[in-house]
Amino acid sequence: MSRHAVLSASGAHRWMACTPSARLELEFEDNSGEAAAEGTAAHALAEHKLRRALKMRYRKPASPFDSDEMDTNTDDYVAFVLEALSQAKLFCSDPLVLIEQKLDFSKYVPDGFGTGDCVIIADGTLHIVDFKYGQGVLVNAEENPQMKLYALGALALFDGIYDIDTVSMTIFQPRRENVGTFTVTKEALYQWAENVLKPTARLAFDGGGDYMPGEWCQFCRAAVKCRARAESKLKLAALDFALPPLLSDEEIAEVLASIGDLTNWANEIMAYATDAAVSHGKQWPGFKVVEGRSNRKYSDEEAVAEAARAAGYRDIYRQTLITITEMEKLLGKPKFQEILGGLIVKPQGKPTLVPESDKRPALNLSSAITDFMEE
Repeated sequence: MSRHAVLSASGAHRWMACTPSARLELEFEDNSGEAAAEGTAAHALAEHKLRRALKMRYRKPASPFDSDEMDTNTDDYVAFVLEALSQAKLFCSDPLVLIEQKLDFSKYVPDGFGTGDCVIIADGTLHIVDFKYGQGVLVNAEENPQMKLYALGALALFDGIYDIDTVSMTIFQPRRENVGTFTVTKEALYQWAENVLKPTARLAFDGGGDYMPGEWCQFCRAAVKCRARAESKLKLAALDFALPPLLSDEEIAEVLASIGDLTNWANEIMAYATDAAVSHGKQWPGFKVVEGRSNRKYSDEEAVAEAARAAGYRDIYRQTLITITEMEKLLGKPKFQEILGGLIVKPQGKPTLVPESDKRPALNLSSAITDFMEE
């Protein structure tokens, strides 16, 4: 494996928090799977559409992942970029737009480079837009290290030419209805690069530092066999065996803060152990491989319907409306709002406990619980 893969921009959140994970991860295969392949296909389609919108010739890619959903989401991405470009033109007569641009930030990260989905450069401003097609994890633009690395790479190319003062970094994640922009001064970004990024990247590249388990573990290829992560989860799980009334408020808060990652870790361990047993014959002490439960299904629906009708039964079909999401895609957003907007309601959601970092406003509990119970 080439050295430049040690510190990837996409993995910056992880290797900056847990520096030795960068080297450890190289010992494991990349099993990113179908979700990553779908994301690659979506990026290729988005690139095609954006280039065509900017009057560039570019061949449309074909993919087994093509769908109405991907078509709509990539259209929305292009519309966002074009709007950002029109805003840049208010202050600069000839802004530069770069698509899938290779960005070198090796001044701060050993062998560091990445690819920016869209870079808009204008007098005084630099705007990085990153298209995230995944929906499993909400990606936050604020203080996002991957975006900062891309910005540093773009500054290395264009700072002297366009006299940039301000850097904006946008995460466009349509399947989570998440569009967030973080803006910082160029000087603040350079200070972070020198004082935080550069020493941390050197430590990570050399394989130094301490293992620091956290939410970033979910994207680490070594996570399932990482002893530091296992120890932290087992320590937390020990609290789980005590009855909640016997735990202190601080202990319960600690469980709440980590329960999602604890569940993910347990599922990852089970998936790893199951694959090793089923695919490679691994014998785990105290466990065996058995046939799992399955649900009954028709072997031939047309034959079933014909047999039921022949026996005199007619009421064998159920008819339901397609989902709201499917209906919106069928009609298109303008027509959907025009025809069905007055017939769509959004019931109040069940009160849910979340971390304070969640962007949703806190509820007035006395009225919220009453309203929910009435519905």
